[in-house]
Amino acid sequence: MTEKKQLQDYIIEGIQERKGKKITLVNMSDLENVATQNFIICQGTSTMHVSSIADSIREYVRTNGGVKPFNYDGYDNAQWIVLDYGTIYVHIFLPEYRERYNLEQLWSDATITEVPDVE
Repeated sequence: MTEKKQLQDYIIEGIQERKGKKITLVNMSDLENVATQNFIICQGTSTMHVSSIADSIREYVRTNGGVKPFNYDGYDNAQWIVLDYGTIYVHIFLPEYRERYNLEQLWSDATITEVPDVE
């Protein structure tokens, strides 16, 4: 398994650990002039849930993969938190902000994969 695939799996597991919903993988590696190769997008039900998902990802990836994000932002209002893992940016939204910014539509020329929710 490649490092990028393993990092992606750890991020998804960290999201699922806190019941994050509607996980979407956006692979932009075939596109030109992009800041990163991949987005992982998900959502929480409240600002506390969004923060909790972000914390879970950071802890899960650090514990299992030994990797910390290069940077992160959005904890102040927790409506949209982004974690920067270099080749992967993780976006955790409240549903209304996810709908407003619609990153999947913005990057619709990328390869988009839905991950089924875990109950």
